[in-house]
Amino acid sequence: MHTPLCKHAQGDPEEYAEQAVRRGLKGIIFTCHSPMPDNWWPNVRMSPEQLDEYIAMVERAREAYAGRLDVRLGMESDFFPGYEWWIERLNERCDFHHVLGSVHFFGKDYRERYWKGDPVAFQRCYFGHLAESAETGLFDTLAHPDLVKNHSPADWDLEVIGEDIAAALDRIARTGVAMELNTSGLHKTVREFNPGPGMLRMMCERRIPVVLGSDSHHPGRVASHFEEALDVLESVGYRSVSYFLGRKRQDIAIGEVRASLSGGI
Repeated sequence: MHTPLCKHAQGDPEEYAEQAVRRGLKGIIFTCHSPMPDNWWPNVRMSPEQLDEYIAMVERAREAYAGRLDVRLGMESDFFPGYEWWIERLNERCDFHHVLGSVHFFGKDYRERYWKGDPVAFQRCYFGHLAESAETGLFDTLAHPDLVKNHSPADWDLEVIGEDIAAALDRIARTGVAMELNTSGLHKTVREFNPGPGMLRMMCERRIPVVLGSDSHHPGRVASHFEEALDVLESVGYRSVSYFLGRKRQDIAIGEVRASLSGGI
């Protein structure tokens, strides 16, 4: 979940925390969009100068909800070849509990470098970068891992791109990095979770751990569609989901997660 510092989210951390309590969550980890150097896609993230403000915002919510909800600090950091050094320094500077890695294909810098006019080639490039991001060791979880299907939905076909996805997932599986089931996909152009059930099944076959995330940019979206997501996970073979504390993976049975949720959305 995010904060207003990313310039496209609403609500203070305490509002997200309150919704999490209503939904029966035991804890939340804020993963706002990372600052980046060199004025890299600045209109969707905090500035480097705001990092301390972000840390203080999350700490304020942690103190306010102590004993009711476990509030932790994380980050959603962009993978963009050539900027690995920045993410490494960011991880060293901050005591993050969970670092999400994202390949945001729609960013201006990414498109200028990698879009060559062929939608399928662009998809292949994206999945190659997804695997490369896992291999850096900089991230705990790969966020919304088939997000690129929203670039040109008419050109999205698992039968066409399936071998490339499989090759990327083989590489990811060897790293031990988790992948996210992101429920906010229901609000995007291709209205299904990220990833969709076909790719999710391929992840399960490779025993890639899965983290459940709502990618909330508004407090009302916290834990949105989690019950439905748990059903999909079980249907493809998953029996547990993961979360991170101190950047160490913790696993919890889907049945236990389902039992804790309240006020279904």
